[in-house]
Amino acid sequence: MTQAARGLPIARACELLGVSRGSYYRDRQRAPRDQTALQDAIETIVLDHPGYGYRRVTAQLRRQGLRVNRKRVLRIMREETWLCRAVRGRCRTTQSDHAHPIYPNLVQDRPISALDEVWVADITYIRLPEAFVYLAVILDAYSRRVIGWELSERLDVSLTLTALQRALHLRPTPAGAIHHSDQGVQYAAGDYVAQARQAGLILSMSRRGRPRDNAQAESFFRTLKVEQVYLTEYRDLADARRQLRRFIEQVYNRDRLHSALGYRPPVEFEELLVA
Repeated sequence: MTQAARGLPIARACELLGVSRGSYYRDRQRAPRDQTALQDAIETIVLDHPGYGYRRVTAQLRRQGLRVNRKRVLRIMREETWLCRAVRGRCRTTQSDHAHPIYPNLVQDRPISALDEVWVADITYIRLPEAFVYLAVILDAYSRRVIGWELSERLDVSLTLTALQRALHLRPTPAGAIHHSDQGVQYAAGDYVAQARQAGLILSMSRRGRPRDNAQAESFFRTLKVEQVYLTEYRDLADARRQLRRFIEQVYNRDRLHSALGYRPPVEFEELLVA
């Protein structure tokens, strides 16, 4: 109802708005039901994807065929305290004091326009009840899909090498692709470099102390921490591996909407490219 019609008798307000009294009362009765249905739909999405902000929730609602604007979704999520809050933490995983060669940064300011043009690799830590474990990932920078990963109690080259081997199993012909990482010994070690070069990958490394040089990997880890790690208490390494596999391979790669991909999941985005 318009501001001018508020406070008028119902009959006069309906006359000004050009609607019948029956339509007016039906709309009044329908509004609470519509609001409740929308709240239920939002709650379902938030429970499935605890780290979603209001923009991704809106995109998911639209994918489900609901016509809704972001401001309304934001208001409901604020009222229901469904807006996520990021928890921040730091742990040093880059060991760059070594004697191995360092490779120039080949992706700085480089536009990426195709799959297997740039792979990005990085490591993060995850806290268990009595220890830390380490997660190494490789993503396709164009689709944001995790194409290889490994979880281990050891922060060494076997961690990153296993993630690389899994990526090469999924994408066996990346010849000419740039492999971008930090300057850590886990990526500069001879065994890792030999495997990457044998596959035809071209090595690239971030500048020292510049994590933003590997922005896609940093973004993935931020999503992983907020939407999975900070919400979960892992019993042990096996439990962490099982739950992280579900999040990475199903939730992140196949279900989660990515704003950079037009609010599509990575696997769906890749399938559209080759369709």
